[in-house]
Amino acid sequence: MDIEKILTGGVVFKKAAGPKPKEDKVKTKAKKKTYITGLHGSGAAKMKAEIRKKRANRHKGK
Repeated sequence: MDIEKILTGGVVFKKAAGPKPKEDKVKTKAKKKTYITGLHGSGAAKMKAEIRKKRANRHKGK
């Protein structure tokens, strides 16, 4: 029976079922508070923080 099934349907190789990897969210440096506010000392981060601040306050005066 199995041989006939193999001859007519072919052999299907499936991936072995193993443990599923954990779905942990990784927080990148760019999203950490010190990088957003420019507190870690990088000039580029301070510049980006200033730009974010200006963009956030753009429509608040109306």
